[in-house]
Amino acid sequence: MELSGQVTTEQASFPGEIHQTPGGGIVISSFDGLINWARSNSLWPLTFATSCCGIEMMSTASAKYDFSRFGFEVARATPRQADVIIIAGTIVNKMAPVLKRLYDQMADPKYVIAMGACAISGGPFFYNTYSVVKGADHVIPVDVYIPGCPPRPEALLHALISLQEKIKNGLTREQIRTGSNV
Repeated sequence: MELSGQVTTEQASFPGEIHQTPGGGIVISSFDGLINWARSNSLWPLTFATSCCGIEMMSTASAKYDFSRFGFEVARATPRQADVIIIAGTIVNKMAPVLKRLYDQMADPKYVIAMGACAISGGPFFYNTYSVVKGADHVIPVDVYIPGCPPRPEALLHALISLQEKIKNGLTREQIRTGSNV
């Protein structure tokens, strides 16, 4: 902190390590850290909205919430250009093979967010019908769950930011899915 041209003794220390290189430059991060940072700040979601949770997902991209501020700028309609699929709504037995095909067409590393009670457990429709899948995890592996019926846009932002933090920390997909940090 500078006050009238003088530097005080309460300067914050740099949290990392600075290594001098033979050419005179410095290295302040590992290459894996750089890759994880870039990967986490450029997640492109694939939208899979089948019911009312899709409206909440769309409002997350609106001007009020604007998920592009956090690095989720490009919502894709094609799985070949997406990193994370957001399942928003009920999955019926006819749509389960389509969801599996979309997931298989996504490039690695790929992540899955199940948004809402219907995507997590079949919701209120599971008990009265035979055609609803009991949850997205019966079709594809899910990394982050967002409870609610329907969940608010803030909940989707929180889930996306949580997924970003897990990717920045270098966690593997298995560690993200199980919630372990080891």
